[in-house]
Amino acid sequence: MHYLSLTEFLRSGTAELARGPVALIFCEDDVEIPATLTHHLAAGFRRVLAFMPPDIALPDAVAQQVIRIDHDLARGDTLTDAVNRIIPQAAGQWLYYCYNTEFLFHPFCETRSIGEMLAFHTEERRAAMLTFVVDLYAGDLDAQPNAVSLDDAFLDRSGYYALAREDAANGWAPKDRQLDFYGGLRWRYEEHVPYARRKIDRVSLFRARDGLRLREDHTFSDEEYNTYSCRWHHNLTATICSFRTAKALKRNPGSTFEIQSFLWHNSERFDWSSRQLLDLGLMEPGQWF
Repeated sequence: MHYLSLTEFLRSGTAELARGPVALIFCEDDVEIPATLTHHLAAGFRRVLAFMPPDIALPDAVAQQVIRIDHDLARGDTLTDAVNRIIPQAAGQWLYYCYNTEFLFHPFCETRSIGEMLAFHTEERRAAMLTFVVDLYAGDLDAQPNAVSLDDAFLDRSGYYALAREDAANGWAPKDRQLDFYGGLRWRYEEHVPYARRKIDRVSLFRARDGLRLREDHTFSDEEYNTYSCRWHHNLTATICSFRTAKALKRNPGSTFEIQSFLWHNSERFDWSSRQLLDLGLMEPGQWF
């Protein structure tokens, strides 16, 4: 199915939102779009919506499995606005959003679907899940100048940290069960990354409801959605393994010539498994065993 705009989809295609979980994939360029869509289809999302510029071609085998919506981020069609327009139409359903060249991993994803995980998370009376955006990068930038390689991907095995999230409306006191997380390429190359974009936490999985709003900093208008766990025990978290920062650093004229390689002594080859991410502490299984 192909819709020429989000407005057209919201006018005649919202029946596709009746059964979740639903993935919203926002394509900024033409890099690894089929791989991104296929990964999330395999994860178990019942519907995958691909927001793409109209001039990007999509292989028929993938196009037949997704709902394509013409949406050009480069021309000002923002992700935040699109998600907020979809939320009231999908009330009660679990939604997920990411960009192309980003790949969601959840605990035990090799044998358990995204739907199974979210069913458990719902039973724990949670309506949102914290995800960490872990930077991936190609090991050989001469061979892959855009820093994207599925076969030669690396990540940082250390260098991640968290700071208290302060509440400006409450005398800058720390917010309850909320932290700002940092690390990866945004930390190592922070001089090239605007301050507001250095965080690696994102509430990417959430249950839609009327009145809920996504904010530009990837948090929600309901503060409970922004917490990393409930009050009585630790909850599940998930990871978005993303080439997006590496791609931007190599595309930006201000940083590309200063970076000959992203590899350092704490680089580790990514094996595309949830076990590796769990062992590195980059996501948590909570009470789900």
